[in-house]
Amino acid sequence: MTRAAVLIPAAGAGRRMGGARKPMLELAGEPLLLHTLRPFLRFPQIVQVIVALPPDAAARPPSWLAELDPRIRVVTGGAERGDSVRSALAATDASIDVVLVHDAARPLVTAAIIERALDAAASGRSVVAGIRPVDTIQQVDASGVIVATPDRRMLRAAQTPQAFPRAVLVDAYARAAADGVSATDDAALVARCGVRVEVIEGDVENLKVTTPTDLVVAEALLARRA
Repeated sequence: MTRAAVLIPAAGAGRRMGGARKPMLELAGEPLLLHTLRPFLRFPQIVQVIVALPPDAAARPPSWLAELDPRIRVVTGGAERGDSVRSALAATDASIDVVLVHDAARPLVTAAIIERALDAAASGRSVVAGIRPVDTIQQVDASGVIVATPDRRMLRAAQTPQAFPRAVLVDAYARAAADGVSATDDAALVARCGVRVEVIEGDVENLKVTTPTDLVVAEALLARRA
């Protein structure tokens, strides 16, 4: 059986939420992060879940997180997302075959997306979940003037999880560190190493909670599912 690890960078400042830590916001009466973790914990091939928290929270994790599942390990995250992923990646066992990276603030990820990501990475592929944009995307210059209208049939709005063979992601982060490249997106780091990265089918409901409005939408979607 493929041995997989999930990395959850959850140390962000939540600037668009007024500085609130998004993973700990209440969603349907429970921490948002709890909703994010549950779908992954249903997969037996996921043997490690590494959550990167801010230093103070990592030193004293909330009791619900510490007691949720023995596969969960908390590590100290960094100021940027890439720092948190790097810290979580370093905590994975050498026996791990594939690694999934998932945004802490995407609490509505489905089992179908996770399964597609696991299967792809287990076959040696590097993938990112994504959806076709429904709006026309305009490319503009620094003053806001339209310079191009890309064909949206060729565009995808990237989501998470992103999934990679563990060795591929370890190598990508090592090369980025050696070259002084900031790690803002894992798929981009892997692609810059010459590795082919594919987009697999995501889900329009797999939204990222970034603003207070997103929290309202996520709660409505959870209520509908229930």
